[in-house]
Formats: sequence, C-alpha cells, structure tokens
Amino acid sequence: MRNYMDLTGQGALITGGSSGIGAATASVLADLGARVAIGYQHNEEGAKEVVRQITAAGGKAVAIRADALRSDELRGMVAEAERELGAIDILVNNAGSLVKRVPLREAAEKLWDEVMDLNLKSAMICSQAAAPGMIGRGKGAIVNIVSIAGRNGGGPGAGIYSTAKGALITYTKALAKELAPYGVRVNAVSPGVIATPFHEVFSTPEMIQNFVKGIPMGRTGTSMECATVIAFLASPAASYVLGETVEVNGGQLML
Repeated sequence: MRNYMDLTGQGALITGGSSGIGAATASVLADLGARVAIGYQHNEEGAKEVVRQITAAGGKAVAIRADALRSDELRGMVAEAERELGAIDILVNNAGSLVKRVPLREAAEKLWDEVMDLNLKSAMICSQAAAPGMIGRGKGAIVNIVSIAGRNGGGPGAGIYSTAKGALITYTKALAKELAPYGVRVNAVSPGVIATPFHEVFSTPEMIQNFVKGIPMGRTGTSMECATVIAFLASPAASYVLGETVEVNGGQLML
C-alpha cells in the first residue's frame, strides 16, 4: 500500500523543536522518513531527548541552537541544517512565545518588538534563508505555526502575541503566492488550546477550564494532533494546498 505522506529522503528543519508541538512534529516527520534538524534556544536537554528518541528508532536527527531574536543565528541555524541534512525540503516555523500577558497600559515598546521578532520576524528570516535551496531544487514546503489568537484576538493580555500571529497568517498567504511558481508550497497550522508547556506557563487552570467550555469537543488538544496536520501539509498528500491556514482547535473556532 502506498504511503501518500511518505517523506523518505527529505530534510526538515523545525524551529522551536525541543518540546510541545515542535518536538511532536520532529518525531512525526522522522517517522515518515525525513531527516530532521531540531532548532532550539534554551531547552538543550529537551532537544537532545528528541534527537535521542528519533535516533533510537532508526531515524536521523540533529539539534541546532539559535537565538530566535538574532537574525544572524537564525541564518546560521539554517546553513548548519543544510550541511547536516544535505538539503532542507521542509521548514516548520514553530519558534515563538507570548513572553507574558500584559494589558495595553503595561505594554512597553520593547515587549512589542520582542514578541513581533520571536513570532513573525523569525519566520521571515528562516524562510528567506531556506527558500533559495528549495527554489533551486524546484520543490519545498514551508509550514508556519500561527494560533487561534491570530483569528480571535487571544485571551487576556495577549494582544501583542495575537497581532503577531495574525500578521503571520497574512504573511503565509503572501509568501505562498510568491514561492508557488518555483514549486514551493507555503501553508500554516493554527493550534487552539493545546496541552503544551506554553499553557503551563501562560494560562492558569481556571483559564483552561473557561477555554474548554467553548470547545465543542470538550477538551484541550494534544501536540500530536497538531503535528500530524503539519506533516500532512508538508507531504505530497497536500500537493494542491497552498496559502491555507488549517485550524486545529476542536471546533472552538470554525471558519
């Protein structure tokens, strides 16, 4: 039986790949045959554990550190991934953070710049660095990880984060139009309330309970439920899907 999501022989770079959705995505892509590079900043232990699990299962994986706020380090990460993997056929722009919840009256310009750089600029820089190789080979897939917050404005104090993710949804469409003629597909995945370290840091149990009340499926999602959708968009199974943002939120937001 043919595997329509076969990624054998492809190289994939997942930024923010040391935990949560990024780590699950690295595992799924490796299961489908890809060689994977796991970008990380602080969580070296987590990144090495993902590499260990993939290699123990017979896959190829490397961990590469880069500060998502530094363009030179992001470009260096892409270059190192190309050296290690031979080529980057799949780029998953997953790095990002809310940093902290703040109301308008407490929102400093420095925080605005940091959140925008982490969630939006980093995706642009990594795409800019990886796209030439994809264009040269006439194939490639970029998947940007956005958020339900980019559609609905987010929870309390998440205005800057939701704005950055909303901008990344728009940038996904622009980049898709620009790169499609060269055989490169660009799409996005928009997670809802997913049980990851993100919500352990930024959401209280009471907030999660309130979120779940608005989810028709009556529960939070898992990292793996996002990772498999990301893998679909990166695979040949999604060969005619372009510029889309796929919502993975249990019905919390239906478009």
